[in-house]
Amino acid sequence: MSNPTDDTPTPAAPTTGTTPTALPYGTPETPRLAVRGEARLEVDPEIARIAVTVSARGTDRTAALTDLTRRNEQALTLIKSYGDALEKLETGTFSLTPQLTEKGRHERIRAYHGRVTHTATLNDFTTLGELTTRLADLDLTRVDGPWWALRPDSPAHRNARTQAVREAVQRAREYAEALGARLDALLEIADLGAENAAPMPLQAPMASHRGYGGAPVQESAPALDLEPQRQAVHANVNARFTMTRPAL
Repeated sequence: MSNPTDDTPTPAAPTTGTTPTALPYGTPETPRLAVRGEARLEVDPEIARIAVTVSARGTDRTAALTDLTRRNEQALTLIKSYGDALEKLETGTFSLTPQLTEKGRHERIRAYHGRVTHTATLNDFTTLGELTTRLADLDLTRVDGPWWALRPDSPAHRNARTQAVREAVQRAREYAEALGARLDALLEIADLGAENAAPMPLQAPMASHRGYGGAPVQESAPALDLEPQRQAVHANVNARFTMTRPAL
């Protein structure tokens, strides 16, 4: 017989082992509204990058290095002479590769190939064509580019995000008004894909690719006329609102 004064707690009702969660829906009184806001702007580029590759070749390693050093210094001096128009100058790769003879049982070196690559970032496009031409006129110097771009902190990115948010609010308001209701509260706003585990695929950069160099240009060659390529800036947001009871 059980003791009526026993303080043993009564067992709780069995559960399914899961915690109840609120459904991602509104209620008849406050329906939920989910929309997407998108923005696409086309703006002028802020910077241009060119890749400059200086080469040297010779049967003697020391001579090849000497020639490469001299040509590299000549190219760097020319690039740096543009002062404030040059925003950044970075050295990428350097290599000195021995080339073996194709025939013979022994490892005999026929020549040495030296190469060094720099990337120059310019913010003055009026001097870009002149610099490109002058670099291409140097001995064994190759120029690739330009690649047009915006700076990471460009105001264009903020403008696109702001426009995407406004577009989301406007779209949600139109949906609500179509039902005879109005927006009540903002529940959430997030970048498109911000809540997904998988990263969004990267978009290929929009830039023009033009190679210069190869055969030397004639003396006093005119500066190249380069037209900046406008940049596309995208922004996407997901937004969730609640609205007043629709008049159905």
